[in-house]
Amino acid sequence: QVQLVESGGGLVQPGGSLRLSCAASGSHFSIYSMAWYRQSPGEERELVATFTRGGRTYYPNHVSGRFTISKDNAKDTVYLQMNILTPEDTAVYYCNADLRQPITPDRPGTYWGQGTQVTVAS
Repeated sequence: QVQLVESGGGLVQPGGSLRLSCAASGSHFSIYSMAWYRQSPGEERELVATFTRGGRTYYPNHVSGRFTISKDNAKDTVYLQMNILTPEDTAVYYCNADLRQPITPDRPGTYWGQGTQVTVAS
């Protein structure tokens, strides 16, 4: 079992930046990949970044160049740095992890956090 706890959400103005954190515990030493998803009201949950053991990352086109995922192994924490935020980035952001395989747009990981709200507004 893996427990994931997100933090760092909040209200930010358009053009601003925010950094989300996801702390892993439990069987976290066996984590193979981690990711961030987001979900806006009335929309499906969508992948925004993945981090696979070995340091490989993936971003969909609409966040590439603005979002950066990174992992601090010493703290068992994965981060999502979000820059040049727009109101379209408003959503609940979820941390996701899998012990055995890469997380892809078609295959989310097994474990989820509770989510943290990000609101981009003036």
